[in-house]
Amino acid sequence: MLKSCIFLACALSASPLAEAQVFQRELGDFDLKLGTTPSRSMAQGLVKPTSPGSGSFHGGLDLTHDSGLYFGQWSPSMGLSSTSNLEIDSYMGLKRSFDQTLGYELGMIHYSYPKLSPLDSQELYGGLTLLGNRFGAAFSNDPDRRNSTLFADLGGTQPFGIGLSIKYTTHQLGSPVTVTDGGSISSFSDWSVRFSRPFRGIDLNLIYSDSNLSGEDCSAYSGHNSQCDGLLTLKAERSFY
Repeated sequence: MLKSCIFLACALSASPLAEAQVFQRELGDFDLKLGTTPSRSMAQGLVKPTSPGSGSFHGGLDLTHDSGLYFGQWSPSMGLSSTSNLEIDSYMGLKRSFDQTLGYELGMIHYSYPKLSPLDSQELYGGLTLLGNRFGAAFSNDPDRRNSTLFADLGGTQPFGIGLSIKYTTHQLGSPVTVTDGGSISSFSDWSVRFSRPFRGIDLNLIYSDSNLSGEDCSAYSGHNSQCDGLLTLKAERSFY
């Protein structure tokens, strides 16, 4: 039944009219969501099922119990083209709120590539909401590396209306990478700091990212940031609907 639901969601994504749709209904104590876009992010937004590639067939389902227990599957790619591979992300967790000021979440997600089984990986995650502030942690075990991430979004405390979020990750490589000076890199860290503020309907974001690698060592960099060295980025986003 689970495979049939995933196939149905993937088939729906083949139609432009069904893109970005989520179908929802109640099944007893469960809430079922079936759609062509991921319906959930975990650990207060720190962990998300892999985003769909452009033009790929994708879809999935999410089932949530009244107790806060949830599980689901998401397929960002059905691997129908020569440039893509079948991927299935399976997850389960527990998310509860005690009141308007405190909540928590714990869970795990498994990234599976049936045609490329050695690439399977797992990720454990946890999140805490306190007085409108969000905190998250995740640990992933990939075939060639281990990543540990801490995340904080101080959205509940905004002096001068400015939001602050911080992300810090350590990467432990399975095999050291040799750099041009003859040395090797077996681990590194990277981080990012984001300041955000709404202005006349526009979300302004100032982001600084960096890592502990520099110079020739940057040839071993493969972290979350777009580049190894320090980078300052200004982003302006506006929603039209």
